[in-house]
Amino acid sequence: MSQSGEKTEKATPKKRRDAHEKGQVLKSQEVITAFCMLCMFGFMLGYSPTLVEQLMALFKDYLGESFLLWGITVLETGADGLLPDVLLRAGLLLAPIFGIALLAGAVSNLLQVGFMFTTKTLAPKFERISPLQGFKRMFSLQTLVQLLKSLLKVAVLGYIFYTEYRALLTVFPGFLGLNLYLSLIDILRTVFTIALKMSLAMAIISAADFLYQFFKYEKDLKMTKQEVKDEYKLTEGDPKIKGRIRQKQRQMSMMRMMAAVPAADVVITNPTHFAVALKYEQGKSGAPMVVAKGQDHLARKIKDVAREHRVEIVENKMLARSLYAMVEVGQEIPEELYQAVAEVLVYIHRKKHGQPRPAPAPMQPPS
Repeated sequence: MSQSGEKTEKATPKKRRDAHEKGQVLKSQEVITAFCMLCMFGFMLGYSPTLVEQLMALFKDYLGESFLLWGITVLETGADGLLPDVLLRAGLLLAPIFGIALLAGAVSNLLQVGFMFTTKTLAPKFERISPLQGFKRMFSLQTLVQLLKSLLKVAVLGYIFYTEYRALLTVFPGFLGLNLYLSLIDILRTVFTIALKMSLAMAIISAADFLYQFFKYEKDLKMTKQEVKDEYKLTEGDPKIKGRIRQKQRQMSMMRMMAAVPAADVVITNPTHFAVALKYEQGKSGAPMVVAKGQDHLARKIKDVAREHRVEIVENKMLARSLYAMVEVGQEIPEELYQAVAEVLVYIHRKKHGQPRPAPAPMQPPS
């Protein structure tokens, strides 16, 4: 049996929203690194011919014969504009590579956590500079996992590099007799292919790390039973207070209903269990309206108020049950009860005036 302080409950939606606002999100840095490496080295594998051409052109322009012809003039007038020109051309050459890396990093972040902006992660946390907390972090499970992960990456990537290097020992000497342009392209493609294989190995490691981060994230978000109860009270309200509010609302509704009984034209009963008070204003409403209704104790109170204010009480079992079941307080009666209610109203009218009189104008269904 779990203790009350043990975190055994899954995080509620509110807890997840609060954690997201604080910057506590499910994210694996290994996924970002692996995705950036795959995109960058995959792009460089196809970009290598262009890279070689531009590099050779750069070296030719600044180290070739054409440069030597006007180099003396540059040295005489000053070489201030030479370095910026070289850096600009080198930057333009490397810009697509860095652009792919930045774009891959942004995409991998968005895929994991979505668009999020918060400054709460920048708030100072004094436990980070606490020697005791630092000592605990040094010997924590998280530190052990990071160490094992780093050792695994070194072992796997080192093994791939070593096996590829051994396989290429007999290939590299063959580049010496080839054209410089073709040799450089083959060398770069070989290097980027090895890097791409290492990136694929990193992708596998990152998938395992993402699963670990998922289970760790869910575990860190777990709540105690008391925390779930407290959050429910904050969001939904205390059940006792809500019960008292509902009780007050019922009392106020009953008081308004009882206040409407003296103005009713008739109270129809069955005679003991149900009582329904009706009011009909000819020319103002399309049909009689239920102003009060009740069952058992409330029915008796309605009848007591009706007697006190000399409101007619008519016994009609079927009509009383139908009105109670079909019509809510404040609603007009349905069309199928027009005839039965009209007969009751005619009876009340004749009884009040003590003489026969034509029935009221027929009730029209609401438009």
